[in-house]
Amino acid sequence: MIASLPTNPTRLVYLGTPEIAVSPLVELCDAGFEIAMVVTGRDKRRGRGSSLSHSPVKVKALELGLPVTHELSDLLHVETDLGVVVAFGQIISKNYLEQIPMLNLHFSLLPRWRGAAPVERSILAGDLITGVCLMVVEEELDTGSICARQEVEIGDQTGDELRQNLVEVGSSMLVKTLKTGLKMPVPQTGSPTYAHKISPDDLLLDWNQPVEELMNKIRLGGAWTTFRGNRFKIWSASVGSVLSKPVGTISDDQVAGVNGSLKLLEVQAENRGRQSFDSWQSGARLNSEDRFI
Repeated sequence: MIASLPTNPTRLVYLGTPEIAVSPLVELCDAGFEIAMVVTGRDKRRGRGSSLSHSPVKVKALELGLPVTHELSDLLHVETDLGVVVAFGQIISKNYLEQIPMLNLHFSLLPRWRGAAPVERSILAGDLITGVCLMVVEEELDTGSICARQEVEIGDQTGDELRQNLVEVGSSMLVKTLKTGLKMPVPQTGSPTYAHKISPDDLLLDWNQPVEELMNKIRLGGAWTTFRGNRFKIWSASVGSVLSKPVGTISDDQVAGVNGSLKLLEVQAENRGRQSFDSWQSGARLNSEDRFI
């Protein structure tokens, strides 16, 4: 049986790894919660021959003078009221949940987009609204009851902008919920969808798709197409006018699509740096046969 949630937790353990998990840790500390231990991913070698690098959460925890470990088993020897999980990246098994009640800050409106990439999937799907949920950690993936939730409009935010927005909203909601006292969590309702990790294929620009879907991919960062047989990334664009040309045709600074065009702003040819489309185009020596495929 999963351990029961305390009403007013004050002594916490924190489990998180990437940059997205730094702000909630800082907000908890600033709010006066005692962080008994931080558990984070192992140090990684970032490049050939380079030294090991700490995770962003470990860097901040050490800066704050907090005890840090890479071993989940160390939690069993710590006195704590509650575990807070934010993008930890590891499965937490039943034996830990039976001894330590845990809440997870998840960046979607559950049960929509359970899993590893909820921010990216919400943009790719063209969702108008997403949000943040504070849920009970269970053995199954993102199935726990909800202690707090808050909606966020997506608009035309990029993936990075939306992620930062959700982190700010979620960090504030987390602290407020713990400060005011945990109430009975509410079970999730509705049909679940799953946010599988983003692969390069997800970011391939198929010029036969509507321009709105192409823009969703571009807003995530790293969207790519093919030009003269090489990979070509489009980092920034806007919706342009309708062009009566075959899809993928380059006309001035626009690329023809099935229901409009994309006005390209920032691009990156293979083995080159990012640059404005105008700068790239002036050196590309385009001919009438060139197009994005």
